[in-house]
Amino acid sequence: MEIQETSPGNYKLWSELELHEFKDRFVIKSVELPQEGFSISRFDGNIDNLNNGELGDTSGKVSRIYGVAGTIRLLAGLHLLVITSRKEVGTFLGYPVFRVMSMKFLSCNEASKFLTNQEKKDESYFMTLLKVVESTMGLYYSYGTDITLNLQRRFKLADGWMSKPIWKQADPRFVWNRNILEELIEKKVDGFIIPLIQGNILEYATIVFSFALTCANMSDFGPFKVIKGIRNIRTRMWRRGANLEGDTANFIETEQLLEFEGARLSILQIRGSIPLLWEQIVDLSYKPRLNIINHDQTSKLVERHFSDLSQRYGEIVVVDLTDKHGDEGRLSMAYAAEMEKLQNIRYISFDFHQSCGNSNFDNIELLYDQISEDFEKQGYFFIGKEGEVLSEQKGIIRSNCIDCLDRTNVTQSFLARKALNSQLQRVGVFGSNDCISMFSEDFEIFKNLWVDQGDEISLEYSGTHALKGDLVRYGKQTMAGMIKDGMSALSRYYLNNFQDGVRQDAIDLISGRYDVNISRPSSSQLNGFETFSYIPVASALLIGGLTVTSITLNQAGRNTQSIVSSILCAGVTAGVMAVVKSNGRQICSRPRLCGLI
Repeated sequence: MEIQETSPGNYKLWSELELHEFKDRFVIKSVELPQEGFSISRFDGNIDNLNNGELGDTSGKVSRIYGVAGTIRLLAGLHLLVITSRKEVGTFLGYPVFRVMSMKFLSCNEASKFLTNQEKKDESYFMTLLKVVESTMGLYYSYGTDITLNLQRRFKLADGWMSKPIWKQADPRFVWNRNILEELIEKKVDGFIIPLIQGNILEYATIVFSFALTCANMSDFGPFKVIKGIRNIRTRMWRRGANLEGDTANFIETEQLLEFEGARLSILQIRGSIPLLWEQIVDLSYKPRLNIINHDQTSKLVERHFSDLSQRYGEIVVVDLTDKHGDEGRLSMAYAAEMEKLQNIRYISFDFHQSCGNSNFDNIELLYDQISEDFEKQGYFFIGKEGEVLSEQKGIIRSNCIDCLDRTNVTQSFLARKALNSQLQRVGVFGSNDCISMFSEDFEIFKNLWVDQGDEISLEYSGTHALKGDLVRYGKQTMAGMIKDGMSALSRYYLNNFQDGVRQDAIDLISGRYDVNISRPSSSQLNGFETFSYIPVASALLIGGLTVTSITLNQAGRNTQSIVSSILCAGVTAGVMAVVKSNGRQICSRPRLCGLI
């Protein structure tokens, strides 16, 4: 399917491309208009526009691709990231939206033979990181329109904004590949530049509300749009909190849209890590100690964070869902102390585990009682059938727990349900006493959307499905849900300890936080040693020790020598375990390219 947007300026974004691979260059051309295209030298990475689409040599390999995601220069040359497969997942404002199913880096690195041995070693590590980037989850885009802007902001843009190239329309806070688009932007190949978001866009769901005494009412619930900010993009356990500019980890804007007989309504919520300087360095512990970093810039970064949010969203109500004891309690107290210094920001501390633990999900009403007046006053955005603005959203709820995943998702889904009930009453689908929970099939659609988006955010951030999905789906914890949560928790432990360091390096590389430069110290010098080489050795020692101990224990009843052997093996194994635990931070996978702040 060929899709393009034609604006008053006759601007087109090409959706299907031909990739021609020659010995000296790559050529990318539009399928619909072959004279539109550009070439990239495989020797120096120079990008040039085609002259009337002429290829010259026609012996190159030809394949189909679906977009150009950007370029990055490493020590040996340029690498071009292309979209090799896609899947249509729904529409946004009438335009098809696609999910990236696979990507590939094309390498223009003929200069690799001139690198030193150390540079070759560093280049090999960078290439490993590019493989990680190729498998990035949750990337979405549209050929026909920008999908980074929420409905309210989009409506307020000046006339002519939508006639600009899509990359110019996009909010740079939410363009996942913004850093690697720079060279393409400089070469003005606008028809080939696709801004990607990382997050989730779920398909439209048609909801039918059946009333006993009246005919059915139908409305389109969706699209459900979740966008992750890129200004401080991170993995779950590395670089928690905020940076000195006030940008927080796992910052996400969620927009729930409702369409009814030509009218459109939307409600925005945001989440993000606690905007303080804090860390939770993995060390093989199931729950590493949380450390709050004392810094003279802490108050300023908190102020910067909320000043930026206020300018963008209006009045802010902060909902802090962390525990009130232990490490979380200390962090929550530090957060509350900083919030007292700010004016016009309301801070609500709600211990989710204390109030809603043991399947007491209905107790979340206690939180709503505290914020209902503000939430209803903030309102939602409403465009009537004729395109007239009937109401605007004047503020936003900012929710957080520690990871901004599980407790946060449960809470946001509850607030989204409250907003949906109000919106459906406003457009006349519901009476004043009706709510979506009265209609089981429709309520199931709503809950599944929130569970699915929670899983997607969690997979992108932590590598596993979200926990507490049962609370959203059923309003209580089930045995199957507890088993699933347990498996996810174990998977998070493994990924956090043994994989996320490399994944964080890949993020830092692609986002431009780390700049590849021959004059910089090598990546191995930055870290001091190869952490991953310790993992198989430590694992082998532990498994071997436990195996030998088990065998000798089975023979312990036969003679005194077996008993002594068992004690010795058990002692050695315990000693190895103690050494491994005491050196947990060194054994775990950790980032090598950038510091924590």
